[in-house]
Parts: sequence; C-alpha cells; structure tokens
Amino acid sequence: AAGMFLRLLSDVQWRAAHPKWRRMTSSQRSTSTTAEPHPVSLPAQAQVVICGGGIMGTSVAYHLSKMGWKDIVLLEQGRLAAGTTRFCAGIVSTARPVSIELKMAHYSNKLYQQLEQETGVQTGYMKTGSISLAQTQDRLISLKRIASSLNVMGIPCEIISPKKVVQLHPLINIHDLVGAMYVPEDALVSSANVSLALATAASRNGVQIHERTSVSHVTVQKGRVTGVETDRGRIQCEYFVNCAGQWAYELGHSGEEPVHIPLHACEHFYLLTHPLQEPLSSSLPTVVDPDGRIYIRNWQGGILSGGFEKNPKPLFTEGRNQLEIQNLQEDWDHFGPLLSALLRRMPGLEALQIMQLVNCPESFTPDMRCIMGESPTARGYFVLAGMNSAGISYAGGAGKYLAEWMVNGYPSENVWPLDLKRFGTLQSSRTFLRHRVMEVMPLMCDLKVPRWDFQTGRQLRTSPLYDRLDAQGARWMEKHGFERVKYFVPPGKDLLDLDHSKTFYKPDWFDIVGSEVKCCKEAVCVIDMSSFTKFEISSTGDQALESLQYLFSNDLDVPVGHVVHTGMLNEKGGYENDCSIARLSKRSFFMISPTDQQVHCWAWLKNRLPDDSNLIMEDVTWKYTALNLIGPRAVDVLSELSYAPMTAEHFPSLFCKEMSVGYANGIRVMSITHTGEPGFVLYIPIEYALHVYNEVMNMGQKYGIRNAGYYALRSLRIEKFFAFWGQDLDAFTTPMECGREFQVKLEKGMQFLGQEALLEQKQNGVYKRFTMFILEDHDTDMDLWPWWGEPIFRNGRYVGKTTSSAYSYTLERHVCLGFVHHFDEKTGEELVVTTDFINQGEYEIDIAGQRFQAKAKLYPFSSLFTQRRRKDEMELSGYQRE
Repeated sequence: AAGMFLRLLSDVQWRAAHPKWRRMTSSQRSTSTTAEPHPVSLPAQAQVVICGGGIMGTSVAYHLSKMGWKDIVLLEQGRLAAGTTRFCAGIVSTARPVSIELKMAHYSNKLYQQLEQETGVQTGYMKTGSISLAQTQDRLISLKRIASSLNVMGIPCEIISPKKVVQLHPLINIHDLVGAMYVPEDALVSSANVSLALATAASRNGVQIHERTSVSHVTVQKGRVTGVETDRGRIQCEYFVNCAGQWAYELGHSGEEPVHIPLHACEHFYLLTHPLQEPLSSSLPTVVDPDGRIYIRNWQGGILSGGFEKNPKPLFTEGRNQLEIQNLQEDWDHFGPLLSALLRRMPGLEALQIMQLVNCPESFTPDMRCIMGESPTARGYFVLAGMNSAGISYAGGAGKYLAEWMVNGYPSENVWPLDLKRFGTLQSSRTFLRHRVMEVMPLMCDLKVPRWDFQTGRQLRTSPLYDRLDAQGARWMEKHGFERVKYFVPPGKDLLDLDHSKTFYKPDWFDIVGSEVKCCKEAVCVIDMSSFTKFEISSTGDQALESLQYLFSNDLDVPVGHVVHTGMLNEKGGYENDCSIARLSKRSFFMISPTDQQVHCWAWLKNRLPDDSNLIMEDVTWKYTALNLIGPRAVDVLSELSYAPMTAEHFPSLFCKEMSVGYANGIRVMSITHTGEPGFVLYIPIEYALHVYNEVMNMGQKYGIRNAGYYALRSLRIEKFFAFWGQDLDAFTTPMECGREFQVKLEKGMQFLGQEALLEQKQNGVYKRFTMFILEDHDTDMDLWPWWGEPIFRNGRYVGKTTSSAYSYTLERHVCLGFVHHFDEKTGEELVVTTDFINQGEYEIDIAGQRFQAKAKLYPFSSLFTQRRRKDEMELSGYQRE
C-alpha cells in the first residue's frame, strides 16, 4: 500500500534510469506528457508469453530469465503493477501453517532483501518483525504449532508474554491477551516497487515487456498451447503463463479449450491515517490480531490497518473487463466492526485523523491455498494466481517454483497442496465460487483446529447411499467435492456437541470411532468408499499392458483376476500416484486411485500413453459405488449373499472376481481393504448400490454388522504402518524410502519410468526413511494431540516431520508416521539414513513446543496381526488420502 502513493515517484525515477525499457514498451504513461507515436510492435513469436504485469507475472519473468530462458514476452493490459499489486498492504509474513507456503514466504523475504541492491530500484524493504496476538489459549496453541515449524526451518521466532508485546509495540492494549508470537525477520515492502524491480531485472535479462496490451484468448491445438491472440496481433508461443489475478478465471474460460482456474474476487478494506503527533517509528513491528480479525502496520508515521470481516462482499461474479483497478467505493458501515477492533487494540488512535479508506479487490480460492501449475487439458498452459491476500509474501517463492516447473519439468519442492490439478471442473461454477469465498475470507482469521470442514458448496458429489447413511447418523466431510463419512453418531448422543467438537485435544468422537474400530477387528463394518478415482484402461491388442508396464513400477503381467498394488512414478522415482490395478482380462485393467487423483492421474496418463485409437482409457468413477467390508466376519456375510465360498483357498488375497450379490450381477469383488484387516471391497454398478447395501446390512445383522467412517479407517491403517498418497507419499518420495522395494520390478529386467533413480538409491542408499513412532509419555486425555507436521527430534536434533497420525485403539497409544533424515551436525548436509541410524536414536515428537518421547519402528507390530495372512497382503499399503 505504501506503493500506492510512492509509485508515481518511483515510476518516474525508474523510467528515467531505463530509457531502453521505455522504448520497448507500448504504453502511454500518465507520468509522461510525451506520448510515444510509434509503439514497439509485438514479436510474431516467443518461447513464453506471460499475461499479467503484477507481482506474480514479474516474478515468473524474473525467475525464468535467471534460469536462462530469454525469449519471453510479458503482456499487461494496463500499466505494470497497477492491479491488485498496487493496493497490496506490503506485509511479508512467514508465519504460515502450510509448509510449502512457509517456504515460499521465507524465500520471498530473502529475495526482496537483496533486490534493491541487484536492480537499483528502491523497494521500501524494511525488516520490522511481526507480532501475532492470541486472545485465547486455543489461538496460542495454533501459534505455538506454527512457531515449532518456523524454528526447525531456522527462522527466528519466539512465543512471548503480553508484557513483551508492550515492550515491542507500546501502543498495543494487552488486557485481553494470553500471549503472542514474535517473528523478528518479517518485513514490509512497497509491493508495486518490488514488482517494478523484478521487471527491471527481467528486462535487463532480455524479457520484452509490453503494457496496454490485452490478451483475448490462448490458442490450443492437439492439447498443446500454440499461441496468444491480443488486441495488437497474434504471438506464436510454446508456453503461456496466466498471471492475470482476479481475471485469471475469465481468461482461462476465453479459449475454445477452457482452463478452469477456480478463484473469485472479494472487496478488501484497509484504512490509512495521517501521521501521529509523535510519528510512529518505521521499524515498529507489524501486528496481526486474528481474534480481532485485523492487521496493523506503520505507514509514513501513521498506520495502515485492514482485516477480514465475517460478512465479505464478493465482486465481479458476472465478470467485468476493467483494465486497472480504480479505488472501489468506501463503505464505512461495512468496515465498522474492523475499526472497532482496531480502536480496542490501539485505544490511543481515537483522536487520529483518517486519510482514506481503501477498498480493493483480492482473489480467493476454494481452499485458501494459491493456485499454480500446468493445466491438465492444455500442455504448456501454466497458471499462478489466487493468492488469498498473501500475494506479496508468496510472489518470490511462487515465481521461483513455477519457473523451475517450466524449465525442469518439476519444481524443487512438493507443491501438490497448491497444484491446479487438485481441483476439477466442479469447483469452477460461479455460484459455488461466490458462496465459497464468502466462507473463505472470514476463515483467514478463524481458528482452524485439525479436521475442520468447509460448510459451503457441499453435497455436490454424493454416493447413491448418501440419504440412507445420513439417516443413520453419518457425519460428513468433503474431499474433491465428494461427501465422505467421518463416523456415525449412535442414537441418543447429543448431536449438537459433536458438531462443535473442534479442539486441539481429545475430540468428542473418540469413543464413537473406537467402537467402530473394535467392530472392524471383531465382527464386520461397512464403509462407503465411492469417492475413489476409478479408471478402466483397455486395448485391442497388447498396447494396454505394454504401456502400463512402462508407466507403473510393479509388474502388471499377472494372471487375470489378480490385483497389483503399484506406484506411478516420475523420472526421479517419486510417487505421482499410488494405486491398485486389477487385471480384468488379458487386455483390460481396472485402476483404483485416491479421490483427489481424478484430475492429476488422468492428465499424467493422457500425456504419456501412446496416441493410439486402439488404446482406450475411461474414467468410470461415477459408474461404481464402492463398499468396503472390513472384519473377520466379512467373509461370512459375502458367502451367504453370493452362495459362493469366499475363504482364502477359494478367494485368495489380492484377487478380483465379478460376482452376483443378492439379486445384482456384475459386482467386482476385491479381497483388499486398504487397512490390513481382512475383508473385501465391492465395486457395485450404481443402479444396484442401494439394493446391495440393504442386502449386506440385513444379512450382516447376525454377525454384528455396523456402519463405519474414514476416521476408523485412518486409525486402522496408521497402526498398520500404511502410507497414504498425498499425506505420506508425494512426488518426492520413492518406494525405497518407505519400505516398498517389494512393489518394484527392479529384478525383472523390464524398463519402467523412474527405474534409474531407484537403481541409484538401491546402490547408494536413501536420504530419508519412512518411520513409525509410538508416543510413550503422552496422556491421551490431557495432552495436546499430534495431527501432522510435528517436528521429529533424534537425540535432541531435528530430523524431520510427521506426515500423519492417529490414536491406535489396539496399542492404546498415539501413532505418528513420518520421515527421518540424517543431517551432518557441522555442515547440515544430508547423509544416508541406515536402519542402524533409525534404531539407535532416542526420539521425541514436538507438539506445539512440548516434546514427547517416542519409540521408532521401521516395521509394524506383529502382535497386531491376530490372523495369519500372506506376507504380500500384510505388507500391502493402503493409499486413500485423507
């Protein structure tokens, strides 16, 4: 925001210092009285065209040019940095709960610090530090969790008392505070000037920048970007980057092949004041008061303060082609609650003169995380947008990761939580987006305890059994738009209490899930798992088998009716997907993947399968309802319903057969449960779903059958040391690092994607190992619970983080899963992790700053497996991401 008033001055200085750049641009500047009579024409072709001259577009251009790509054109429909960037509050904050966002913000801070020296453009960088206030104990716990993550990354951070807050910022009222978090290296910048500095550096590296140039649409042929149509002619290109901010959605939909970019703008308010009588020091820390929903920073001796109100105002739902964002209407009534919160926090401001109430649009996404990556439908079409009001904090890191993605084919960190392909077309309805962002914007400040769920945009994708399960007390969560059961509330329980069981401690559903787990182990439970992604791949000849053998790491040339658990690896040997594939016939395969793989897996396979009309891939997710029958009595229920023997001799583990169940034919039955418990998954054509469910429940009465949900599934899979994709496994994790060598066909002389990387790991060892931790001195009733992302310490030194955790009702202990690294004590260099290194350490898990002793294991407890089962089933890993 400081850039709003400073930018004219910096503009003039910058243009004067860079006449070459000025000649290159096509703009007629408001800061110059001399119009350019012959604007430079656009090039006919370029390697990359970037649309959007804000902080995102200029960051991508800067990093691409740093990596050696020079043939780049950046187009801006108005003036550089004149969109949302110009109105940005300029707060660079690393205090982020999501690990990848924290890393992006940390990199951004380091980049901005040296940018002025590199470019000669003043960026207004000032290291002020930030203070996040806590009015409640729960808020303090959430800050302590973030502080743990910051500290192990080497970012200075401390939890401080209210008295220390006053020492750092004398104007703050501390009467209602229980504590705060202080991050001394957080900073302020002029975001418009940072954008101009990035543009300057990119321009010097050969990037062409053209203002006053609008992109009408992107042309795509045979699934690949071929060019860009603008109001000044066409540019042929190989890559297009959509950094159009709030217009990214409309630009994505403007072509013949739409690219769905789910974001929506809301009005965002902040006020600017005149300087105080005794002007505020420019080094005064920024204050974030999430319980008051506001942030406060110094601004030219006065203050700038905005926030995230409970009743946001969505903008431009119908779309609106507005070149530069003019200041929208002031709305003091709307800003009233935030102003009250500001005056409560800084009572000394009562007599202060207000200069202006700024109202500017900010883009928000359906899950509060930004959007980056390549389109699943158009190769070469990249996106970076939807910053949820944290654009200046993320811009440096996000531009770096996207540039790496374009140049190398993958970024240097796991960015799946931000990947465009985590969304499908279903999240791009304007009605859905409008309603969801009205929930998302207040959530920016709301306390987010583990396992909270969005309330808007629900009941979008449902199983045919939804109403039946709902009537039996199902409590729902949503994944990729699909409703899934968490647990079932028994009759007579206080439903209201359970709906509000939001806590960092032992949750209200503890006993309910415990009884579901007990039933899975002793009798039989039914879990509706219809949300799984399901593909069928078939061919007229051997094309399907030959293609899949290369794209998957396990051997798929198995007898018909067998099920293979396999990874879909990238060139580095990392898991792009983790799935089960059943061979239905010599030439057809049925593939089961996690729920949120529907878009990613389809795009990955589509881009790598040969273009052969005799090879067919079909998404059949919607065609089948999946019922998971878990428990020792599942075999009895199914035997009676199908009049077929289902014992291990007749129906071995990892087997698939089409059967009749009740009156229904064509049910695909697989002897696999994704939990390590005995049982079967039934893939039922949806028209038979209700019939089969009713038959199973009726027949199962005498065996003690009951419904169960995903929380029970999680507890079962974690105590069996099963890794799930998206939570434990990602594109940077290989089978060698998580004990799955037995699922890889390394010894069979067959080529497959990722093979070289795995052979290298087999020879040289791995640099991280997937490990199971059982908490020793943890009181389930009184202590904070682990969820995921907790730091792991070995002999007092940080070695990694947990990836998932659950209470094991069998062990009566908490179990955490996570990766252990081996860092050299002097250099910090990563060393090979051996079995001895894991076994000889003393471990602790850090939960919000409190460390608990933990026992590390590389294999699950054999005592848990009460039944003798084949080794391959026992070791089989489930994969459904939570």
